[in-house]
Formats: sequence, C-alpha cells, structure tokens
Amino acid sequence: MQTVYSMSVNNCQWAMGEKMKNSEARNLMGCCGLYCGLCNKYQSKAPSRCVGCQLGEQHSWCSIWNCCVKKHGFQTCTECSEIFNCPIFLRRRVAEWIPAADNLRQIKEVGLQTWLREQKERQALLEKLLQNYNEGRSMTLYCKACARMPIDLINKAIEEAKEGLAGEKVDKCDVKSKARILKAAIKDMASKVDIDLD
Repeated sequence: MQTVYSMSVNNCQWAMGEKMKNSEARNLMGCCGLYCGLCNKYQSKAPSRCVGCQLGEQHSWCSIWNCCVKKHGFQTCTECSEIFNCPIFLRRRVAEWIPAADNLRQIKEVGLQTWLREQKERQALLEKLLQNYNEGRSMTLYCKACARMPIDLINKAIEEAKEGLAGEKVDKCDVKSKARILKAAIKDMASKVDIDLD
C-alpha cells in the first residue's frame, strides 16, 4: 500500500510541476502567436527588459490584445473565425510576422499544450546558447534562430560548431571564437533550408 501511495504523490507532484511549467509558458505567450521567451527584449538583462505580453503593461495599448483578449475573451487569435482575414491583423501586418503567423497555424494544427511544450524546449535551447555562446552581440541571432528554425537543425548547428571548435582547438573560455563558429554554423544551416534570420 505504501508504494502505491508514494507513487500517487509523485505523480501528483509531477502533474503540479507540469501545470506550473505550462502556466509559466502561458504567461510568455502573446495572443498574436509570438512567444515572449524567445524574444531578445525578454532575454535581455537591461533595466528596460520586457516581462512578456501577458504580464507587461504593453498589452493595454496593443490593438490585437484589445480585440482578442479584452473584446472577445479569447486566449489566442486562433479561436477567432476571422483569423488571417482580420482587419487588425492585416493593418498590423501580423500575417507577415515571422514566426507569429506560423505559430498561429501550428497552434490550430497541434493544439495549444503541444505548442507550448515546444516553445519551452526552444526557450531552454536559447538560454543554453546565450549562456555558452554569447559574446555580447549574438542574442538577436540566437533568438531568431530558436524562434524560426526546427529544433533538430539548431542542435545540428551546435554539434557542427563543437566539431569546429575542437578542430580549431578553441579554448572553452574563448566565447568570442565560440560565438563566431556557432553563428556561422547557424547561418549556414538556415540558408540551406531557406530560413531568413534577418
């Protein structure tokens, strides 16, 4: 009996942990399809750092948020029947934003929970890149790569960079060389699959 009880407590703790992770991820989700955890303004250490669309004050002036959340009570624009034909979307050119429009399509296709899990995985990967390969000028590129590229391609670029670092015998503390090699690998991978990182 004791084992069953302890397993159910562990399952309950795991479920609570997952719920907390999902609510944290939800707080970083913009209703327009952007995921704030992959934004350089969120990842910044500057005093002007943005805390994200859900928790920050900026949503009060955002016409998309005012329409989606305030007016219609939706969580994301995917709940709206006018998505991609929305005059606000068209005026703000959201359909052209990379990756907002793609994210909205993916949310409709795979569901919000699955999409949020992937965004948390992308955010963890981004934070790893920032911790190990950022010489102070690479954040924007890493944010764009983690938001736009498939995760397996980013991991492939990291592996390629590690091989390059070993080949050049780069010291582990030489962040500038590490960033140079990784950025070249990321840009090369992105160009091969026609992903724009500008």
